[in-house]
Amino acid sequence: MNKNSYIWATGRRKTSVAQVRLIPNGAGKVTVNSKPVEEYFRGQDHRIRDVLGPVEKAEGGKKFDFIIKIVGGGNTGQAGAARHAIARALVKFDEKNRKIMRVEGFLTRDPRMVERKKSGQPKARKRFQYSKR
Repeated sequence: MNKNSYIWATGRRKTSVAQVRLIPNGAGKVTVNSKPVEEYFRGQDHRIRDVLGPVEKAEGGKKFDFIIKIVGGGNTGQAGAARHAIARALVKFDEKNRKIMRVEGFLTRDPRMVERKKSGQPKARKRFQYSKR
């Protein structure tokens, strides 16, 4: 693989989709939808830690710039999708990172989705109260 080319990866969580472009020989900047990650997830330090988890754990993760584009979902889904995408990109760059990412659970796509609402019922799980008379 040419070390000066981009590495693309996609991550998903709930209804969010994140596309990450990993740029080798960078300064460790993480940009989400053209904003720094701290500004995009303002006041949500746990989301920022979630997104930057793979960068902290990977060998030499700080020497890349990450440009992330996230579409759909809310804060939790977007942070999870970005984490998934970053982990996949780091594994694409260097296969040695696979074991670390697998142990931390960054490569597993979280399959949990919102359950659909059933017809004739008020919500997905809620039922109308049974009345005998």
